[in-house]
Amino acid sequence: MAKVLDQLIQNRLQKLEQLEEKGYKAYPNTFKPDTTLDAIVKEFEETEREALVGLDRVFAVAGRIMSLRVMGKAAFFHIRDRYGRLQIYVRKDTLGEEAFDDFKSCEVGDIIGARGGLMRTRTGELTLEATEVLLLTKALRPLPEKFHGLQDIELRFRRRYVDLIMNDWVRNLFVTRSRIVQFIRNYLGDRGFLEVETPMMHPIPGGAAARPFVTHHNALDMDLYLRIAPELYLKRLLVGGLERVYEINRSFRNEGLSHKHNPEFTMLEFYWAYATFDDLMDLTEAMISELFEKVLNKSVIEIDGMEISMARPWKRLKLRDSLVEVAGLPEAQVDDKAFLSAWLEKRGVAVKPDWGIGKLQVEVYDEVVEGALVDPTFIIHHPVETSPLSRRNDEDSSVVDRFELIIAGREISNAFSELNDPRDQRARFEAQAKAREAGDDEAHIVDEDFLTALEFGMPPAAGEGIGIDRLVMLATGVDNIKEAILFPLMRPVDDQTASLDEDEATLDE
Repeated sequence: MAKVLDQLIQNRLQKLEQLEEKGYKAYPNTFKPDTTLDAIVKEFEETEREALVGLDRVFAVAGRIMSLRVMGKAAFFHIRDRYGRLQIYVRKDTLGEEAFDDFKSCEVGDIIGARGGLMRTRTGELTLEATEVLLLTKALRPLPEKFHGLQDIELRFRRRYVDLIMNDWVRNLFVTRSRIVQFIRNYLGDRGFLEVETPMMHPIPGGAAARPFVTHHNALDMDLYLRIAPELYLKRLLVGGLERVYEINRSFRNEGLSHKHNPEFTMLEFYWAYATFDDLMDLTEAMISELFEKVLNKSVIEIDGMEISMARPWKRLKLRDSLVEVAGLPEAQVDDKAFLSAWLEKRGVAVKPDWGIGKLQVEVYDEVVEGALVDPTFIIHHPVETSPLSRRNDEDSSVVDRFELIIAGREISNAFSELNDPRDQRARFEAQAKAREAGDDEAHIVDEDFLTALEFGMPPAAGEGIGIDRLVMLATGVDNIKEAILFPLMRPVDDQTASLDEDEATLDE
């Protein structure tokens, strides 16, 4: 099969070399399209044949050939650019004999430029009748005929560029992703938030409970960590007087691959001085609801056959209460360490002896509750034990003013009123350090510089992180995070090139 592909590539290369021998410049960069295919279709899709005949306009378009029919002295082919698709018609007596012969070297996958006027075919299809065609890029590899038919679905992710060529829905998904990010930027900017950039390499990993990637700086002879979150640097900016800041950042966590996790991911993180986690819930609810209405033109989405309304208001439920309401635990035993330990062990969770009530409750929540929440729900008041950077609740010091937003069983965001008491923060860092010494490699390290910043005084504030990849999954209805990331991390294969080429050859036979 690989030999078949090799032959196809050789045939295409031979056609290109034959053109070059005739003086044709390969891969020119002189053609300038003056419009997009989508713009032509929108303007003239309702124009009658007679009106097109009398239209005294010449259009210059460019795109990739997606289909091609050569019929003696004429040919029809479709090209596609970033916005749309249009049929092109060429005739030998219009192009000239030599130019038409050169055109016949073009194949599906090649990128061409064309000039001409508009017409309608006998079937009524809007078509550009070309008076000039220029081969801009010769595709040496053939496109697969039925990319959806690949048995190895991971090939789509390994060669995303081919996936984007062949699948309109994939291209549209990433257009939607871009529009979502732009909407968020505009929404926060309109409310006085300043977009900033913080370091991606940290001397101390912090801002989340996660295992970091480690690298080494040769000149300074020091280990650095790819950021697991930008939180501690953004809070430093609050100390410096930038009272509303956000960053759409790439973060890295050295964890396993799954349909919900990619080690490199995109997150929105923003901080708001003189606000509480209640203010963040209001803002998040409004922002995401409006996002669905304005970007996606809908307020109801369908996930796994379930219709989910994104309209406000959204439910707010205490984590402890969710163990009774959703997990079905007896109210009297929600705070019983022995009961919770036994409950988790029955479900195969390896309970550690140093886990307190808060950690046990969160494990039960993770095991049962999160995946069962369908409609948008804010799970509030998490235990202090599992929230080392959050502000304690004024009425119940065992919990913090924190929420997680869950939609369709997926955590979309995590937020809390920020801890700005440097004494409390030091005590929690030290507790995390002890947990790290006991073997928890996701526990926080004491960050003395951050503590110094807090001692200069951080205003009361609230902060939030929203997973952009998961938000895109929700908006587009995909259930694998790899679908929402242009180039997801993939497991290596023994001979990737040979494997992929074999699949392509099978498709082109």
